[in-house]
Amino acid sequence: MGKLFGTDGVRGVANTELTPELAFKLGRAATYLFGRDFRRPVFVIGRDTRISGAMLESALAAGICSAGGQAVILGVIPTPGVAYLVHKLKAQAGVVISASHNPFPDNGIKFFAGTGYKLPDAKEAELEKLVLVAEDKMPRPIEDHVGVIEYRHELIKEYIDYAI
Repeated sequence: MGKLFGTDGVRGVANTELTPELAFKLGRAATYLFGRDFRRPVFVIGRDTRISGAMLESALAAGICSAGGQAVILGVIPTPGVAYLVHKLKAQAGVVISASHNPFPDNGIKFFAGTGYKLPDAKEAELEKLVLVAEDKMPRPIEDHVGVIEYRHELIKEYIDYAI
């Protein structure tokens, strides 16, 4: 494993190790990596109830938008719900902001491929390399190519209907 990704995404104490700046960079890099063949790649984002979740969600979405992607914000939803919806919506990737059973001050960012499955280690390594580069040379779209944020909290019902 690399410097950022552990066995289950990027984790750390929110706002010291896992900062909004890092979340922004992860959003930009993921959009560049997964969006190469799409005009506006779609990312489905869900989170748990940790107080730092909204802060990291906002930073991640801003990074996605800065690279020309579309951030679909699901709100508070279980991790399997994001995995299900990323595949159902044919999004390019999904992201869960959660530290599951870890202590309250911690948080994490976990990516899913468009299939709804966890990213392979090789993809995480590519993503990490883009985030840790000394100078960000990824494109910065302008005008109507700047990304958008869409709030779709009602999509949790799609997952609930599927689960029951």
